Amino acid sequence: MSLSLSGKNLCHEDTKSQRNIMKSKLYIVSTPIGNYEDITFRALKILKECDFIICEEFKEARRLLSRFGIKKELFSINEHNENENVNDLIRKMLEGNTAALISDCGTPLFSDPGHLLVDLAIQNKIDVVPVPGVSSLLAALVGSGLDFEKFYYYGWLSPKKDIRRKQLLDLRKRKETIVLMDTPYRLKILMEDIVQHLGSNIPCVLAFELTKEREKFYRGNAGNILSHIEKENLKGEFVLILNNK
Repeated sequence: MSLSLSGKNLCHEDTKSQRNIMKSKLYIVSTPIGNYEDITFRALKILKECDFIICEEFKEARRLLSRFGIKKELFSINEHNENENVNDLIRKMLEGNTAALISDCGTPLFSDPGHLLVDLAIQNKIDVVPVPGVSSLLAALVGSGLDFEKFYYYGWLSPKKDIRRKQLLDLRKRKETIVLMDTPYRLKILMEDIVQHLGSNIPCVLAFELTKEREKFYRGNAGNILSHIEKENLKGEFVLILNNK
């Protein structure tokens, strides 16, 4: 049975609906994380040919599409409206339309909205097609110089100090390489917490402003990297990798 959030069947089992489902597609499209030259030919083709685009923020989506001369109807899903908007988007696809899901940058769904949309698309037999491309996670790992044959992607720690402390103490027990992300303005706070709870000598790599002009890898231990952050007043997009072995 094809269900929506409300438990109602979104797909009527008639011949026309079945034909529409066969044409319905949800493309999960990776987009550049800073350097527009990283977009793939396939991503551009899909963004040009799809019926509509589902984005995180209109401003970022319009900037990307304008760069490549693409004009499409945009719909937004983010942490505030995904529950409200997802059923309407599923219905549009069930009418035989193809949609492209993009995030503000990089590969969608990693610490970004869209999980509910993809889940309901699958429930409603809409073909979900990933379009690989840029990922800050993979770019940071391959450039880190650390062993990541086994790694643990934790993503974002809680902004609440007590919860974040507990999360870091739990991470200390893991033996894999650990990948953390956070907002640019919390970089210094994150490193201070790592030094306090995991120790200043834990080896780590800060992948800073990947693919942009200011791209740089800071390698060493947590104490060294915190010193760089304070000295250079670093603020920007980043991925932090801890060698917790």
